[in-house]
Amino acid sequence: MEPIDRRALVDRHRIQLTEPKPWFQLGNGEFTFNADGTGLQTFAGNTMAHWAWHSLPLPPGCEAQDVPATGTIMTGRPTGGQVVPAGSEALYAWMYENPHRANLGRLRLVRGDGSALEPDSIAGLRRTLDLWSGLATSRYAVEGAEMRVETCCHPERDQVALRLDSRALHDSRLAVMLDFGYPVADGGEPWLGDWHQADRHLTERIGGNATRVHLRRSIDATVQHVVLCVTGGRISQASAAHAWMVHADPGAGPLEVVCWFGQDAPRPDQPDVAATQAESARHWEGFWRAGAAIDLSGSRDPRWRELERRIVLSQYVMAVQSAGSMPPQESGLHHNSWNGQSHLEMLWWHVAHFALWGRWEMARKSLDYLPRIAPMAAALAQQLGGTGLKWPKMVGPEGRNAPAFMHEILLWHQPHPIFLAELEYRLSPGRATLDRWKDVVFGTAEHMADYARWDAASDRYVLDPAIPCCEQGLGSNPTFELAYWRYGLGMAQTWRERLGMPRHPAWDTVRNRLAPLPVQDGVYLICGDWGDTYTARNSSHPDPIGAFAFLPFDDTIDPATAHRTVLEVLRTWSWKSCWGWDFPWMAMAAARVGEPGKAIDILLHDAAFNQYTADGINAGWYLPGNGALLYAVAMMADGWDGGPAGPQPGFPADGSWTVRSEGLQPAQ
Repeated sequence: MEPIDRRALVDRHRIQLTEPKPWFQLGNGEFTFNADGTGLQTFAGNTMAHWAWHSLPLPPGCEAQDVPATGTIMTGRPTGGQVVPAGSEALYAWMYENPHRANLGRLRLVRGDGSALEPDSIAGLRRTLDLWSGLATSRYAVEGAEMRVETCCHPERDQVALRLDSRALHDSRLAVMLDFGYPVADGGEPWLGDWHQADRHLTERIGGNATRVHLRRSIDATVQHVVLCVTGGRISQASAAHAWMVHADPGAGPLEVVCWFGQDAPRPDQPDVAATQAESARHWEGFWRAGAAIDLSGSRDPRWRELERRIVLSQYVMAVQSAGSMPPQESGLHHNSWNGQSHLEMLWWHVAHFALWGRWEMARKSLDYLPRIAPMAAALAQQLGGTGLKWPKMVGPEGRNAPAFMHEILLWHQPHPIFLAELEYRLSPGRATLDRWKDVVFGTAEHMADYARWDAASDRYVLDPAIPCCEQGLGSNPTFELAYWRYGLGMAQTWRERLGMPRHPAWDTVRNRLAPLPVQDGVYLICGDWGDTYTARNSSHPDPIGAFAFLPFDDTIDPATAHRTVLEVLRTWSWKSCWGWDFPWMAMAAARVGEPGKAIDILLHDAAFNQYTADGINAGWYLPGNGALLYAVAMMADGWDGGPAGPQPGFPADGSWTVRSEGLQPAQ
């Protein structure tokens, strides 16, 4: 078979727009510059990095020692959700909002006197994002003159490079402004920050000249550095606080602007625009030529183009937004939702697909976060009367759990590290992988076995209290979590055997005597005590299929019950209430029970949160949807453990879909 023409595959989904939105995402996994239609951040857009965090001062009357390191003062085994102690409301609100990610600054096109442009100042907009080179190009008319802007980010530095060409720059009708706001915890549209609190932060020029300026930013206890360099222009301080202007030299060539951001003092060398563009092109061509690829262009089903578009653009989105040194928040580095903190229950959706697409090195950086916060996870488990590692739910870089009612009893993310460790072992079996992950795997399993409670009445171990994945309240024995507990404890025993260690007797006891998956009328329920699953709780995440979606079948899952469950969920669920990853999750389950046609249908189901924007992001800037799509499609194209033999087992075999793939790995 002829190899896939990867350049043609990527180029047919090059993003070409005539509207100022959505933002173009430019970045390298660690750093992003979101550009609006002008190629800058004239009307919207943020500059974000995984290292850029800020905390507000503590509430009046509170001291640093008042902040519990684990995020809660709750002690002993949970019997319900976390309750805020009376008198601690202000402190708990502060802990929920802090730390938060901070916008590093905005680069805007402004009038020569520094005044803002209005959106209707821009006419005839045409903009393109070349996925093969990472270069965004915008063309439009502004102030009666044509403008061309090229924008890209360096693949290894936190740096954006701009090349602007217009006579309106050279006669000083237009200029570029770099300015800074005070960080805010939540939000980000049009910009993340408050530009009306100039007295709460400090911007100092500590070196440079008319073409290169080094700035130091001090915001409460946070310090950041910025280097602004220009060619064909000059830099001056603006009349507004925290603002710097770049004016083009009359008669010069295109104005070139490079802006670098960092935690520490910068190196003296900064790659210029040409070098940054060249490095960007090298990086992105290498990205697309390495790893896996899927080509659907030979399909008869007319939906192939939209599915292929989502696949190609999702690869780009996840490389820009979800491949850094911190587990990303649900909206990546676009802006702050949930204060920009990481949701560890979403970690699976952000990184698992990298294993199946041959890009596991992009997941490794954020997975290093787990051993880094293991001491915090151990402290949280001990404080709550347990052992092992209890992984927090919503965290910043230090690993403190943000306080909320459900955060200590939401369970489904606890086995994630074991699943992710096994993904790495399948790619790199051997002692090095075992040694890298063993403490995380064993600590995770230890807490799972400890959390399961012996119930004498049922003569079983139960998961209680629990808030199931769908987050519809307190339940007992959730189906998905019971299956994930069995998987995790069993896989941890496999890891012990690989290391020449005996099986852990207590783990086997708990696994073998866990409550059975709850069934009613021949289908699985969300929880054992939720008999109204398909009438009153048939919304949000479709938990009943979780036991056999990305999880492999085991001997506790009845194939006929699983099949009936898939059909009943498809028939009864309120899909308009579902999130972006629910549709791929459902597709995985449908494929496993032998319903590939239904897998495709639900993967492309017409629902508000199953749409993908023109730049490929799952509706609501919800990147778990992008990651889930990539995992599901790879699994459907290349198969799974115990699945049917032959090509594309998760796609219909009626000839309507032709799937050409390279470099994929089978799913578990």
